Amino acid sequence: MAAILTANEFSKHLNTNFRTTLDAETKADLELVEVKVYTSRHEEQSGMERFSIYFTGPADPLLPQKLYAFGHDEMGEFEMFLVPLSRNEQGSRYEAVFNYFKSSEE
Repeated sequence: MAAILTANEFSKHLNTNFRTTLDAETKADLELVEVKVYTSRHEEQSGMERFSIYFTGPADPLLPQKLYAFGHDEMGEFEMFLVPLSRNEQGSRYEAVFNYFKSSEE
């Protein structure tokens, strides 16, 4: 069973690897390097959870923007929409953005 995808949960797994699959032959490990929480402004609707998570991965292959199935040893399996931000000789950087109403369980 997958963990609930909250900023707090991802923060517990900073600097760990998340697995994803591009196609039948190509897999990629991405390292979670940052969790950025956005505070609500007074004009915004209350009760929202807003945050971004950032990954680094190899320079090749560059993962295109799309929905991916991810796996993590402790968080389980889940899907995330990933956006490539940059690529250089050291590797690639990606972002996933979360924006949802908090449940009473969080």
